Amino acid sequence: MPEPEQSGAHTDLGQDRPHGARIYDYLLGGSTHYAVDRRAGDELTRAFHPIETTAKVNRAFGLRAVRRLVRLGVRQFVDVGTGLPHAPHLHDEAQAIAPECRFVHVDNDPLVIVYADELLHGTPEGRTERVRADATDPSGLWEAVTGLGVLDPGSPVALILHGLLHLVPDGRAHESVARLLEPLPPGSYLSLSHCTGDFAPREWRAVAEVCARYGTPLRVRGHAEVAAFFDGLEPVGPGLVPAHRWFPEPGSGPGVVSDRQASLYAGVARKP
Repeated sequence: MPEPEQSGAHTDLGQDRPHGARIYDYLLGGSTHYAVDRRAGDELTRAFHPIETTAKVNRAFGLRAVRRLVRLGVRQFVDVGTGLPHAPHLHDEAQAIAPECRFVHVDNDPLVIVYADELLHGTPEGRTERVRADATDPSGLWEAVTGLGVLDPGSPVALILHGLLHLVPDGRAHESVARLLEPLPPGSYLSLSHCTGDFAPREWRAVAEVCARYGTPLRVRGHAEVAAFFDGLEPVGPGLVPAHRWFPEPGSGPGVVSDRQASLYAGVARKP
C-alpha cells in the first residue's frame, strides 16, 4: 500500500511565498496561513472585492453536494484537490448521514499532505485516507488511490473536483477529467466547481494577473467551457449553474448572494 509523502529535510513547503491552499484558508477565515499569504489574499480582494464570498460559496456548495450525493446512494468518494483541512470536512458531512461512507482525499501538494492527518478522523464504520497524487496524471492518481484498498472497484464513486480545474491550463484540464472519469463504473458521479469571469470579466482578469505574479496561473472559464467537463454525463437537478443556485439552502442562495459575488459555476452529474 503506498504511503503518503511526508515533509522532510529536502521538501520545499513554500512557506516563504504565497501558497494557494493557505490563501484559500485565509479567504475562508481559517488560521493555517502566514503573513505572505494574507498579503496575497488582500491583493486578490482589492482586485475583486467579493472574492471571500466566492471562496465561501465554493465551500458551501461542496458540503451541499456531498450531502446530496450520499442521499442519492453514493458511499465512496474521491476528493481531488482537497486543500488544507477546514472543518467540517467533506467526509464529516457524508459520514454524518451514512457512517459507512469511504473517503479518499487527494492532493499533489506536500504542504497539504503535512496537514492531512486531520483528514483521517472518520467514523469507525467507514474509512478515510489521503494520498499524494496529481489530477493531471489520471493513471498515476488512480494507481495511488486504488493501492490504498479503500474503494470497492465495482461500486459507484463520486469524483469531487471542487475549486481545482481553474488551476489547470487549457489542453490538460478537459482531457484529465475525461480520463479520471473513464475507469469509474456506471452510476458514478462528477461533482465540480470552477471560477468564472462571466459576471465580472474585468475584475477576474485582475485576479488572474495577481495570481500570475505569485506564480499560480489562473484559467477562469465561461459556462460553455465548464459545461464541457460534463460531456456524456446526466445532470443532477439544475445542471451547471452559479454555485449558490445549485439546490440552495436558507441563508445562502439567490437574494443573499449574487451571481457576480459567486463568480463560480458548479454542478453534479451522473455517469450512465
